[in-house]
Amino acid sequence: MKERCGIFLLAVMSGIGISIGGTVYLSAENKVVGSLLFAIGLYLIVLNGFYLYTGKIGYVVVEEDKGTYGVTLLLTWLGNLSGTAVGAGMLSATRIAGLSDRAAELCQVKLGDGPVSILILSIFCGLLMYAAVEGYRQTKNPLILFICVSVFILSGFEHCVANMFYFFLAGMWSLKAVGYLLIMTVGNSLGGMLIPAVKKLEIVGK
Repeated sequence: MKERCGIFLLAVMSGIGISIGGTVYLSAENKVVGSLLFAIGLYLIVLNGFYLYTGKIGYVVVEEDKGTYGVTLLLTWLGNLSGTAVGAGMLSATRIAGLSDRAAELCQVKLGDGPVSILILSIFCGLLMYAAVEGYRQTKNPLILFICVSVFILSGFEHCVANMFYFFLAGMWSLKAVGYLLIMTVGNSLGGMLIPAVKKLEIVGK
């Protein structure tokens, strides 16, 4: 139980980290600059060993104890949701609460899209997130984080945890928003597992 509480708290911290990234993105007048600075949230996460769903899901492919890891992923997702709620709630009580209007504009675009489009955009985001986290693990070079995050934002790909923050900040939760968030989670999961799954197949085939 203690270990699971620890995982949840580390996931909450990731949600807060993504909230910081989302805030600077909404604050930046230049979209390219904002997309690059958003990555400070991911850098904060990997630097401190926090738990981010999109950074963990890809490793389920190589994890031997998938049952235990599945619980970890669930706790991570719920912790990320809670962390973004905390981040958005705190920011709503500050002088920059007006950013909620920009968040609402983003949410309207996402909710106005079709589910197939959302799924595909989420798959591409998941692929980039795995590349970012694994790239950093192998090289310890934060540049890979900033490039991958910037690319997924500028491309319009969908990141489930970032969207949790935007939905909370905009106050635009609905049954459709929940459904779309679940679709984004599935897409991010498929994309995150794609590279390690292909690599595993390649190894098995040799």
